[in-house]
Amino acid sequence: MFSFNDYKDIIRIIRATGLAADYRKALTQSKFIITRHDVEYSVDRAHDLAKVEESLDFTANYFFQWTNNSYNILSRKNSAMIRDMHERGHNIGLHFALNGLTDIKMIKQQIGKEMNILNEMLGFEITQFSIHRPSRDVLRANIKLPGILNAYQDDFFTFAENHPRDEELAVKYLSDANHIWRYGYPDEKTLHSYDKLQILTHPFAWTKQGFDNFDNYKSLVREKYQEMIESIDHECKDFGEYKDYFITRSV
Repeated sequence: MFSFNDYKDIIRIIRATGLAADYRKALTQSKFIITRHDVEYSVDRAHDLAKVEESLDFTANYFFQWTNNSYNILSRKNSAMIRDMHERGHNIGLHFALNGLTDIKMIKQQIGKEMNILNEMLGFEITQFSIHRPSRDVLRANIKLPGILNAYQDDFFTFAENHPRDEELAVKYLSDANHIWRYGYPDEKTLHSYDKLQILTHPFAWTKQGFDNFDNYKSLVREKYQEMIESIDHECKDFGEYKDYFITRSV
């Protein structure tokens, strides 16, 4: 269910509806399907997924974290991949981590700061953000900033707490969080059943092979382990004599 071929099937269904839209375009449409990717652990996997989409002439929205222990968004390698995705037509945004912030005014200010930094460092304008693990208070706040789009603002996301249980949500939300489609699977029936949908996927969950949750984490850890070895080898001349030792003991 989480292989590139499975994802291609989803993209083909979305394309067939004629409703695929980015956030800016969705504001002008009465019907839309937005495809969003929050990048949690691996820029490489996001880049791979972007190329899968390009093979089907499809573009999506990718959100990268500024404060993340798993990847450095501004490393030479990662920033090059992100720029490449932008040049391929994908929309790049900030995946904003609250990092303990609860005051809405301060959250808005920090979002603006982080987006300005990314604009300057990546060399192109970023006008959209998503929030990493948004609290209920943040969702209630329905944050809107001038000239900037929030993936969780009420145009693209319906906070269920604000709607009666017997009423259909204005925007249907699907997510593959924790390797589980909790709110429905984006098959043909589902995608034709709602006028407005936002589909969230996490690129680290998708691979060519299509692993289950445990094996996917194993493969991700192996990739990050290898990345660390290569990074140290590139920076430290004396690491070469130890490199084989660590490679043979790879997880």
